[in-house]
Amino acid sequence: MPSQLTRRHILLTLPAAAAALSLPSLASAATPKIYTEDGIAVDGSDVVAYFTDKKPVMGRADITHDWMGATWRFASEENRAAFAADPEAYAPQFGGYCAYAVANGATAPTVPEAWRIVDGKLYLNFSKGVQKRWLEDVPGNIAKANANWPAVLDR
Repeated sequence: MPSQLTRRHILLTLPAAAAALSLPSLASAATPKIYTEDGIAVDGSDVVAYFTDKKPVMGRADITHDWMGATWRFASEENRAAFAADPEAYAPQFGGYCAYAVANGATAPTVPEAWRIVDGKLYLNFSKGVQKRWLEDVPGNIAKANANWPAVLDR
């Protein structure tokens, strides 16, 4: 009798176990294409300002544009208009996730202060320390990140 109970128990719990094993892949598949905090991209920094002012500038809560499921803030109406006309020209690469993390097959949050424009594209990093590692081989890290993107969102 105990062996029947064991087999029955296994047969009854197998579907539940299989479903539980698939949950992590379902959860990671939900990784948004754009990194946000509370729905705000780049911690509220004006991404156009990286190109025009050559530094991170906080955007205003009353000057925004929604794109790719995120709210982008801007310091001026002119910057919002520039972004709205061509968001891919200003949005950070890899959805605003850390470029070094993506190069290494993962995603990680970023801070506005750890940034670099390379060949007309904005790249963000997790921190200034991580950015130092990313800067050791920018072309190689960009190539690896390009190869990993956007598949890292499904991991």
